[in-house]
Amino acid sequence: MTEKLRQTIREEIGKLPKETQDIINAVNWVGITEEIAKKFNLTESEVTDFQTEVLLVLVGLTEPDSFSLNIENEIGLSGNEAKKMTDEVFEKIVTPMVNMKTEKMKQEIKEKDPHWQQNLGFIMS
Repeated sequence: MTEKLRQTIREEIGKLPKETQDIINAVNWVGITEEIAKKFNLTESEVTDFQTEVLLVLVGLTEPDSFSLNIENEIGLSGNEAKKMTDEVFEKIVTPMVNMKTEKMKQEIKEKDPHWQQNLGFIMS
């Protein structure tokens, strides 16, 4: 990974809410992308492009639905290879992040412990 990409990652993740930053930083997504890139024999330049595409999805600048097509276009992989990479990214990076966010939300709801009286009071107000 180039120093320029490291700086871009820090800047883009730094623009996100603290909670989102914590979730992204909790998963070693850079290391995972390097492992995936190695499996697909990507060059150093292609690894940088791949990691950039992953970052764009993580920070919300690219729709997840277009991720596979972006990999195909930016790296020059076949549609089948891009799909395999996409599936692996979602399995190893995105899904664990979504699960963390879900668990955090469940915990926050549990901590608030809403009672029926609170709901009734809200409705009546």
